[in-house]
Amino acid sequence: MPQYTAPLRDMHFVLFDLLKVQDELKSLPRYADVDRETIEAVLEEGAKFASQVIQPLNQVGDREGCTWHGDGVVTAPPGFKEAYAQFVEAGWPSVSCDPDFGGQGLPAIVNNRLYEMWNSANQAWLMYPGLSHSAYECLHAFGTDEQKQVYLTKIVSGEWTGTMCLTEPHCGTDLGILKTKAEPNGDGSFALSGTKIFISAGEHDLAPNILHLVLARLPDAPAGTKGISLFLVPKFIPDASGQPGERNAIQAGSIEHKMGIHGNATCVINLDGARGWLIGEPHKGLAAMFVMMNSARLGVGMQSLGQAEAAHQNAVAYAKDRLQGRAPTGAAQPAKAADPIIVHPDVRRMLLTSRAYTEAGRAFTTWTALLIDREHAHPDPAVREEADELMALLTPVVKAFITDNAWETTTLCQQVFGGHGYIAEWGMDQFVRDSRINMIYEGTNGIQALDLLGRKVLMDGGKKFGRFATLIQAFLEEHAANAAMAEFTGPLAKLLADTVALTKDLGARAQANPDEVGAASVPYLRIIGHLAYAWMWARMAAVSLQHGGEGFYGTKLATARFYFAWLLPETAHQFRAARAGAATLMAIAADDF
Repeated sequence: MPQYTAPLRDMHFVLFDLLKVQDELKSLPRYADVDRETIEAVLEEGAKFASQVIQPLNQVGDREGCTWHGDGVVTAPPGFKEAYAQFVEAGWPSVSCDPDFGGQGLPAIVNNRLYEMWNSANQAWLMYPGLSHSAYECLHAFGTDEQKQVYLTKIVSGEWTGTMCLTEPHCGTDLGILKTKAEPNGDGSFALSGTKIFISAGEHDLAPNILHLVLARLPDAPAGTKGISLFLVPKFIPDASGQPGERNAIQAGSIEHKMGIHGNATCVINLDGARGWLIGEPHKGLAAMFVMMNSARLGVGMQSLGQAEAAHQNAVAYAKDRLQGRAPTGAAQPAKAADPIIVHPDVRRMLLTSRAYTEAGRAFTTWTALLIDREHAHPDPAVREEADELMALLTPVVKAFITDNAWETTTLCQQVFGGHGYIAEWGMDQFVRDSRINMIYEGTNGIQALDLLGRKVLMDGGKKFGRFATLIQAFLEEHAANAAMAEFTGPLAKLLADTVALTKDLGARAQANPDEVGAASVPYLRIIGHLAYAWMWARMAAVSLQHGGEGFYGTKLATARFYFAWLLPETAHQFRAARAGAATLMAIAADDF
């Protein structure tokens, strides 16, 4: 059975050595009283919940799955409901929520670290409260005062859960062609009819009510995305006392049988005149839903980071224990029949790849969580604007780059086990299967790449990218005279300069041929991802050198050197691919495929 221990030491390094959040939070009046001791205490308790409560249920959920009972009722795997009750009783749903609605008001950066742990422990289970938190973000931003009092407080407490209902059988990313209808009832509510598919946590027995956020069209809606509205459709309509009342005409028609995340109920949801209430303005539902979608996209990045960390821990433990062959330089443990496989260079390559990608992902996602706190709570409007633009730029990178890397690293960690990697009792196959969906849902990684290059970079003439580049350039200038940092700052400076040049080149190409954006977008996202990770590793190296570069910090330096030597060179290929152009991709007629 796989095991998991929260990497608190590395989290503390990122939070307090690298990002110095204990000082940063003092500049945010809302969080000025949140000190290091508070953060450490919360994370320690979150780690216990991860390892003691939900991690033991991970293989149970994978093996047992969810059950659809034929009448729209779905039950979660054994233990899931009880674990959720403990989660609610401990107050975990409210950690970073608004105190005006019962939240604890802690910064997003704390919730971010908790979610990494819980995703490592049990991604399928965490999807139930995780989606609820995304629904919270949407309702908090766009809900009416009445909706907030009736529904938001229930989500904050964890008493009720939430979903988002976008995809339909005939449309996924292209929401402009969705067909679900919303007819006015004459009393302020609407009757929604249609079918949604792939709805995670769409039906379950963990909570007494589920709040569905549903995209639909009003009768007078214009065509395309400008005609989409957002509605709140509860499973049970609250009665006068705010408790679940009348059963609404929305239910699970079936659950999907999936490759992974079996513990989460991915449902076909049928609406047959279900009553719903408008969120935000008519025909402007996408703006509201994108608050939830962007939150979910960041959450998917955290899902993959969690899977990668868990797979890495188990692969390292196995590599230290499994005896196979002798070290090429001579027996490392001559008293034993063979040496542990961790002595072999190729096993080291696989383990270091998973370590380098995971630790960089932890630093990157913690920093982006800090951007969210700046965006929401910094007193200076200019700082809030910069944080908002950086998050807009980097959200697709968090989603796509981390999930791509996690797929590679979970697969490598499975490979470390050899034949045992395919045996269910070790759990490595589950990490691989569970991580694979993360590259697809909440917008496939190809869509994320198009969003990054086409909308976030080229649409504003490179302004957002320029902000990011300026931060990296400032770091390079800060360490320009530090000879000990040259092995990191040299490659980082070249990568930055090359990326700036590529961005300008692609902008010019896109004006001549729009297909150039689609052709270059995936390589471009890989380049931006590596630019972010190289910056993070250079920063972590600088901190490690400041602390003497021994012990924990020596290991961090060694991992940084591995990243720059073994992983960063991928960008050479991606630069060539990004400049290869659309002609070879579009040369074959569709009928000839």
